[in-house]
Amino acid sequence: MERNGSAMDEESQFNSKVQSIDFTPSSVDWKNAEKKSILSNFRNRLGLEDFYSYKVWQASMAELLGTAILVFGIDTIVIASFETDTKQPNLILSILVAVLIAILLLATIPVSGGHINPVVTFSAALLGLITISRAIIYILAQCLGGVLGALALKAVIGNSIEHTFSLGGCTVTVIAPGPDGPTTVGLDRSAVLWLEIICTFVVLFASVWMAFDARQAKALGHVTVCAIVGIVMGLMVFVSTTVTTKRGYSGVGMHPARCFGPAVVRGGHLWNEHWIFWVGPTISCIAFYMYIKIIPKEHFKH
Repeated sequence: MERNGSAMDEESQFNSKVQSIDFTPSSVDWKNAEKKSILSNFRNRLGLEDFYSYKVWQASMAELLGTAILVFGIDTIVIASFETDTKQPNLILSILVAVLIAILLLATIPVSGGHINPVVTFSAALLGLITISRAIIYILAQCLGGVLGALALKAVIGNSIEHTFSLGGCTVTVIAPGPDGPTTVGLDRSAVLWLEIICTFVVLFASVWMAFDARQAKALGHVTVCAIVGIVMGLMVFVSTTVTTKRGYSGVGMHPARCFGPAVVRGGHLWNEHWIFWVGPTISCIAFYMYIKIIPKEHFKH
């Protein structure tokens, strides 16, 4: 009996060892499942099917037209504000820009979500609110809209006004006549880059986040959120054009497609330092994404 018990004990020990060895494949399966989950999440974030989605391309048309109207409207406002005999053209410009942006956001929200700005689209993609594929389609549509808006403006203004205001495009410096011949006037590139970064981040932090946050968007309503976005952008335009008071600097862009359109249509000096109007907002979007990620998850449950 003792020998049989001893044998049974040895057999049970052997079986337990076998079971511990048999557990290894399940851990491998778990790792494979985790890899599949990561790949699945990546595919979802990428969203390649959006390239073949008729609805996404329909929505991109709203982004194209909305951006075209925005570029045409803002650039005509810029020209009209400074051509009008008034002591505060910057203030008038900022108020009108705020109103125009709010109206266009309300017009495009039901169709495309109301981005009409690569900054908003890129931020939404970083946060996972839209797929990367949809973001690419939207940004391409916005850039094309910027070109169409600049073409529309070019068709209705004279050559002298186009030359004086650089077609309402984004400039860091311009060549102006001086006592000793033509001279470059404007703002230092580092100052312009910092203005783009700071002002764009303020817009994302103080207004666009309200639209991204479903709780606030529902509580405030689309009209209020769009009005706040417009007001904050108008304030940043006022700050950048008033604080610097430098001829040759057009003011903060905060909208790469708006700067891109006139640069394509008019060319020339509008391409000088054009990268600033893309790099600055991109840095702001990444900084905003990092800010959102450090917020405790419990915050979003209240």
